Amino acid sequence: MLSDRDRIFTNLYGLEDWRLAGARARGEWDGTKALIAKGRDWIVEEVKLSGLRGRGGAGFPTGLKWSFMPKSSPDGRPSYLVVNADESEPGTCKDRDILRHEPHKLIEGCLLAGVGIGAHVGYIYIRGEFHAEYKRLQAAIDEAYAAGLIGKNACGSGFDFDLYVTRGAGAYICGEETALLESLEGKKGMPRLKPPFPAAVGLYGCPTTVNNVESIAVVPTILRRGASWFASLGRPKNTGTKIFCISGHVNRPCNVEEELGIPLKELIERHAGGVRGGWDNLLAVIPGGSSVPLLPKHICDTVLMDFDSLREVRSGLGTAGVIVMDRSTDVIAAIARLSRFYKHESCGQCTPCREGTGWMWRVMERMVQGRAEPEEIDVLEQVTRQVEGHTICALGDAAAWPIQGLIRHFRPLMEERIAAYKAGLRAASMPMAAE
Repeated sequence: MLSDRDRIFTNLYGLEDWRLAGARARGEWDGTKALIAKGRDWIVEEVKLSGLRGRGGAGFPTGLKWSFMPKSSPDGRPSYLVVNADESEPGTCKDRDILRHEPHKLIEGCLLAGVGIGAHVGYIYIRGEFHAEYKRLQAAIDEAYAAGLIGKNACGSGFDFDLYVTRGAGAYICGEETALLESLEGKKGMPRLKPPFPAAVGLYGCPTTVNNVESIAVVPTILRRGASWFASLGRPKNTGTKIFCISGHVNRPCNVEEELGIPLKELIERHAGGVRGGWDNLLAVIPGGSSVPLLPKHICDTVLMDFDSLREVRSGLGTAGVIVMDRSTDVIAAIARLSRFYKHESCGQCTPCREGTGWMWRVMERMVQGRAEPEEIDVLEQVTRQVEGHTICALGDAAAWPIQGLIRHFRPLMEERIAAYKAGLRAASMPMAAE
């Protein structure tokens, strides 16, 4: 269990003042000038040594990503920092609480990340529905400007850094980094082909790093307390703390910061009051937001909540949006609902995704009722393989993986549903017995 002294998000529940005075009382903006003075290379190396991996879903090493940014541009192009605050993944609501209750942690992180990648301008791309969060974040940025913490000569360091907030229009696809950049430029949010990667050709054709809110917000604490401290938490290659979003059939849905590698069962029972009706009433858990495959109870009994442990059981940590389903859940209908979501949110650029997401959803709707043939389960699984890995961005994978997880772990239930439907048809077609 994470001790309070190692907690990074000390106002996650908004019990204290979110403004600059409250943030400073909690230690934010403390010695920021000295951290900047240690220079770009030191900042990047500390983040590398900490083992921090991106908290937006992919889990790519943050320090390594920063190191891809060019030291200088021969043609004078500026570098940009872009923070992804779109948070569109169903089951995920961690960034929203950071924006609500700890905005200065994010703003300070933007400044230090800007130094680390050599960017004097940062953009925070926030989901359009987050109206209250946008107003609060903008108010915190205004406070930081007024106090001289950002802007010209930020924190008296000699480093200039401007920070802007841009509101999206609520498209799931704009959570993908290149679609986000397209939207930020005022275009339709559609993913770009890679390479070139944003570190070479990003926002306005300039070197750009895109990071998640949580990834940036933890940076100031890492730099203050040291990479070795952060690396001592969690497990090897899965270091530090993570905000988990626990929802669904639990007694106390919550966001909670814990060490990576905590057992899933302990996470749910300690912080969410356990599964409704007790642990034995558990059917399955989606461990990392709606785009990762679900896990049945027998795996949930022992699995650890980190990137590598969940990959070993053919799922993923993703955004750590933990969706709990008890035995009252129609799990086929639940996955069909997710299929509808991904069909709706596909940008339509790639044929496998444009055609495949609609096809998978329609088949899943028939599976919910049992109006299918048993061999169609194999056909459905084959189509998910044809979509997975064959699109520009990962939305195709996100649409395929929940269905793959359902078939992998609940195929007998799907077959039973089909058999029951056929039995019902036969019974309905039998002539009435003579009285």
